[in-house]
Amino acid sequence: MRLLNLFFLLSFFVTFSQVKTPQASPKSKLIQNVGLTEITIDYSRPSIKGRKIMGDLVTYGEIWRTGANNISTIKFNDQVSINNKLIPKGKYSLLTKPNKKSWDIYLLKYNEDQTVLNIIKNWDNQIIISELNVPVIYKDKKTETFTIDINNITNNGANINLTWENTLIQIPINVLSKQKVLASIRSTIMNNPNAYDLYNSASYYLQEGEDLNLAKKWINKAVEIDSTKYWMFRLQAVIHNKLNLNEEAIIAAKKGLELAKKAGNNDHIRMNLKSIQDWGKLVSSN
Repeated sequence: MRLLNLFFLLSFFVTFSQVKTPQASPKSKLIQNVGLTEITIDYSRPSIKGRKIMGDLVTYGEIWRTGANNISTIKFNDQVSINNKLIPKGKYSLLTKPNKKSWDIYLLKYNEDQTVLNIIKNWDNQIIISELNVPVIYKDKKTETFTIDINNITNNGANINLTWENTLIQIPINVLSKQKVLASIRSTIMNNPNAYDLYNSASYYLQEGEDLNLAKKWINKAVEIDSTKYWMFRLQAVIHNKLNLNEEAIIAAKKGLELAKKAGNNDHIRMNLKSIQDWGKLVSSN
């Protein structure tokens, strides 16, 4: 009988050790491409749960791990610029010092064995890669769960947002893509580019406000090489319109419209119909 009771108790504890419960502050991993750079953020996400957060749970004037459990980390697969300072590619610890009106943001050389207490204790010896101060933005709508996201994305940068309770912190990042893209375009254009290379080059020049006459030359060549793609004619139409060549823009839009109808692309059908109507008014008024 005693053996049976002992077996029952052992079975109970083994069973109990296998019970899985949700994490109070679940882990999260964010991977976002900005321009040509991949940004990876690992952090844990605590929730308010009826508590006072800023100035209480997150103490003003003290270093915070910027999340829960472990120190939050951020990784860049290429060099970026923060506050006009070049940050080499690599993985960094993301630490903050919240205050009521502004936060201090720190990127430290990553060390998987470091804890917040060790970092604070040896602060003067830490390798701080980047340091900046950003103002607090107060929001009317409360965010229940601490969130790090990347928004306002362009070809050349974005904002890393820290949001919790009624506080929003925006950290601007520049990804230095433009120099690389322009160099790649110059190299490709000089080496017998195909229609897609010409299209992509013209599209980028349009997006970034570069020389539209070159963009026109490249997209004209692209549709000469391949006259079956409605999206190429759409780009040709838009570039001609931007150069105030509206008669040429309408011709391209009509070709794009015809091809879009064959492909069944309703979005391009609508866009071209509207453009033909709008640009037709410009032509008739001149």
